[in-house]
Amino acid sequence: MAADEPVILIVEDEPAIVELLRFTLKESGWNTVAAGTAAEAREFMQNRMPQLILLDWMLPDQTGLQFLSAIRSDRQFNELPIIMLTAKSMEEDKIAGLDRGADDYVTKPFSPRELTARVKALLRRKAPEHAQSLLTIGDVSLDPGSCVVCVNDQKIDIGHAEFKLLKFFMSYPDRVFSRSQLLDKVWGDHVAIEERTVDVHVLRLRKALKDAESLIKTVRSVGYMLSVK
Repeated sequence: MAADEPVILIVEDEPAIVELLRFTLKESGWNTVAAGTAAEAREFMQNRMPQLILLDWMLPDQTGLQFLSAIRSDRQFNELPIIMLTAKSMEEDKIAGLDRGADDYVTKPFSPRELTARVKALLRRKAPEHAQSLLTIGDVSLDPGSCVVCVNDQKIDIGHAEFKLLKFFMSYPDRVFSRSQLLDKVWGDHVAIEERTVDVHVLRLRKALKDAESLIKTVRSVGYMLSVK
C-alpha cells in the first residue's frame, strides 16, 4: 500500500472484529489500518490522514467518546468522517455519539453489507466537492474551514451537531426540510434515532444563534427552514 493511498482507520481492540472489518472493507476495495488503542490511533493520524475512521465505543485506554471529542476539538480533524461501532443500542448513547461529532452509528453485531453501504454514503456526503467557502446569510456567517460561526461579527459557541445542521440550512436557504430529510441529509439516512431528536438540535441551534434565532423557522406540519424573510 502506497503512502498516499486512501486508508480507513479501524480503532478497535477486539481482533475478531478487526479481521471482519478488514475483510469486509477489502472486499469493497478499501485499504485499512488497525489501531487497538486511542493512543495508537492518534500516533497514526499524526503521520497520515485517514479517509475515514471506524471507532469502537470502548477502548483499553479511553472511551471512544473521549477520543472523538479530542479529534473534533482539533481543527485538522474536525471534518474527518467518523462512524461509531458499538454494542450500545440505547437512543441516549446514539445521541451522545452524534453530539460529540460522530457522523454515523453502527450497532454490533452489524451486517457487512450495511456497514459497506454506510461507509459509501458517508464518503459521498463528505466528498471534497461538498466543501464550501464562507457562508453568510443575514447577520450569520459560517466558515467551514475554521468551523467558526459569527453573529453580528461576534463568534458564538455552537455544538458540532448544531454546526452541521446550520451549515446545511445555510447551503439551502428558503427551502423547507422535513425532520426525516434532515436526519438523512445532515446525519445520514442510516442513523437510527427518532425524528424528535431533530427538534432538540433545532432548539439548541436557535439558542446558540441568540439574536439571529428567528432565521430558523418552523413550518407547521412540514419541518424547518432557514430564511431571512
